[in-house]
Amino acid sequence: MARLPRYALPGQPQHVMQRGNNRSAFFVQRDDYTRFRSNLISACDRHGCAIHAYVFMTNHVHLLMTPTSATGISRVMQAVGSRYVPYFNQRYERTGTLWEGRYRAIAIDSNGYLFACYRYIERNPVRAGMVENPEDYVWSSYRANALGVRDRLVTRHDGYRGLGCDDASRRRAYRALCRTDVDEPTLIPIRCEMESDPNWV
Repeated sequence: MARLPRYALPGQPQHVMQRGNNRSAFFVQRDDYTRFRSNLISACDRHGCAIHAYVFMTNHVHLLMTPTSATGISRVMQAVGSRYVPYFNQRYERTGTLWEGRYRAIAIDSNGYLFACYRYIERNPVRAGMVENPEDYVWSSYRANALGVRDRLVTRHDGYRGLGCDDASRRRAYRALCRTDVDEPTLIPIRCEMESDPNWV
């Protein structure tokens, strides 16, 4: 039976996660990250999605993204998979599925949850013990959002723009916001939602 298409409200940000099958790594070398990133940029341009925050971990990715159409996110994720999975399988002489089912997506309906997701995503490598500070991790949007480093993948969300009256003040406010991790009462619901999303098939 064919899978039903997923729909998302245009203009509503979503927290999207894709995990490797059996939690296996799908980034092994630097070229893998750059290939996935390039595929994601192309797909977002083609299907009208803006990414506000991201992190590429070894066996999963988190994306904070806003679609301009009801099927934008699903089309982006499908397009990325159709390019990246054959590349990865050929490069590492493997076959079969790469993802652990379909991606998960949680709608974000408030600014408070929006910034909790920003912090949750960009501080992921710190929580995992991979780096001491979020700016030390190359494969995330933190340096774009907090330090102003140009990143072709990142589009500012209106909520981010509301942090200050100019770019410098927004970056200062964002760095202050991300100085500490998401508190545990906020962190638990995010984790639970990502694990129990009924759309995860």
